[in-house]
Amino acid sequence: MTSHDLRSELESLTTEAFRPDLAEIDRLSTLDIARLMNGEDAGVPAAVAARLPQIAAAIDAVAARMSRGGRLVYAGAGTAGRLGVLDASECPPTFNTDPAQVVGLIAGGPRAMVTSVEGAEDSRELACRDLAALGLGPDDTVVGISASGRTPYAIGAVEHARALGALTIGLACNEHSALAAAAEHGIEVVVGPELITGSTRLKAGTAQKLVLNMLSTITMVRLGKTYGNLMVDVRASNDKLRARSRRIVALATGAPDEEIEKALTDSGGEVKNAILALLTGVDGPTAARLLEDSGGHLRAALAAAAT
Repeated sequence: MTSHDLRSELESLTTEAFRPDLAEIDRLSTLDIARLMNGEDAGVPAAVAARLPQIAAAIDAVAARMSRGGRLVYAGAGTAGRLGVLDASECPPTFNTDPAQVVGLIAGGPRAMVTSVEGAEDSRELACRDLAALGLGPDDTVVGISASGRTPYAIGAVEHARALGALTIGLACNEHSALAAAAEHGIEVVVGPELITGSTRLKAGTAQKLVLNMLSTITMVRLGKTYGNLMVDVRASNDKLRARSRRIVALATGAPDEEIEKALTDSGGEVKNAILALLTGVDGPTAARLLEDSGGHLRAALAAAAT
């Protein structure tokens, strides 16, 4: 593609559109610019809301595959890639997932998290190589993320994954995007032109973060990683999380502190096991067996213990 062709393509994208009404924002007071920016951001949740049916359908498809042992893989470049890596990195401490269960790939590798890697986003082949290292299968999901919806790395990742039979999702912020068209589930959250022309780390980035929050969080809810709105699979890897574990058990059971401490100690710090033991009176090994038989779903284990 020539530079002229690329310029013409960018000019046709909503995310790259120029706002004449904002052409002199640099002459406004700081407070007025902040008000403008806040007003722009306020429209993002509504844009996401317009795509909730597509988001929900994608989540159900992801959860079905992950329940069979599949992985969730994000692939993007620049801001989009960083958001995917961020979401993936937060799953182990929040939901006690294996680090290999939710994976974030960014064009150019880890170095691209903090600096630009020239040309990486333009390479479909690079995406194929990155995914080949994971050995994708039909129970895996690849989510291509690109504000423009035209980034070759994200499109290449989705096309490669789909050819291997994996589930594919394309998350973009322009309608009729190549990325959404390439994926089985296309999610196009159209937030409109940015306050700073083409700076898609702003509204587009916020929209992508909101959608990724939903994809991972609701998938984990479907997989039994929560009990109500409690993070019962939290990994207590520091003092704050150990305190949170105790509080979660307290909220779920209403048990006194000494009983909570004993239950957590007996379960090796496993919050679900401690809750199950306190609510049903079963011993540690029985709690572990019930949870294993229930696929890790605490509600199902509680029901089984009651029969």
